[in-house]
Amino acid sequence: MSAVLDRLQRFLPQLVLAPTTVAILVFVYGFIFWTGWISLTRSKLLPRYDLAGFQQYITLFQNDRWWVACKNLVIFGSLFIFFCTVIGLLLAILLDQRIRLEGAIRAVYLYPMALSFIVTGTAWKWMLNPSLGLERLVQQWGFENFTFDWLVNSEMAIYTIVIAGVWQSSGFVMALFLAGLRGIDDSIIHAAQVDGAGLPRIYRRIIIPSLRPVFFSAIILLSHVAIKSFDLVVALTSGGPGYSSDLPATFMYAFSFNRNRLGFGAASAMMMFFGVMAIIVPYLYSELRSKRHG
Repeated sequence: MSAVLDRLQRFLPQLVLAPTTVAILVFVYGFIFWTGWISLTRSKLLPRYDLAGFQQYITLFQNDRWWVACKNLVIFGSLFIFFCTVIGLLLAILLDQRIRLEGAIRAVYLYPMALSFIVTGTAWKWMLNPSLGLERLVQQWGFENFTFDWLVNSEMAIYTIVIAGVWQSSGFVMALFLAGLRGIDDSIIHAAQVDGAGLPRIYRRIIIPSLRPVFFSAIILLSHVAIKSFDLVVALTSGGPGYSSDLPATFMYAFSFNRNRLGFGAASAMMMFFGVMAIIVPYLYSELRSKRHG
């Protein structure tokens, strides 16, 4: 009896993790494999499993709307990552000065992260609506010639998504940097102050360079958010005007479910997957390499 109990205790962690492992294998990796297979077929409304080669990918690369979505992803991703990183770092440096009401201020900055992107997109859609929001408010103040029509301007609509995304995610980046700042040894800062270095120079030469791992983690997380952004675009612009603010995620949804081109949408989904992997694989490689040398 004791031998059975010992054996059960030995395999108890594997038994506890088995359901989660099976669920991940089926509902994550299984569906990735299924999507990849469907992308190689001529599936329309319903999936078909007879392979047709890379025709869907060739058609995808010949589609002008796909390249608009990719261009928008470059614009949105680069600006989203840049402003979230800069604003998050500045807010973290501000809170690192041990100012009064730090907890309340930190909660205010982190509050947008508690909202879903649907709520964020809906709120900013109201605020940027030319007939209801910012433009109308400023005109009521007496500036009747003021215009801010980015939401309905095909050239500027993608930048409204940047504004809403930065507003929501900067607080999260601030929390990452603040944790990194609080982890720096104070003796290094005190030694630099004894040597006569001012606070701006200490941050520029010592503290910010030591936050390199935090920068890397923040960029990885923000890149992942940018690539899979869907609900924010749907709530704010619906990909419009026209498809001028489309991103790959909204492109995939539109062709898979609205136009009943399942194979074509699966091909675009796989391209998004490859984009995410192009970010995650170097990150995992650098982490494993640092642990091996550490």
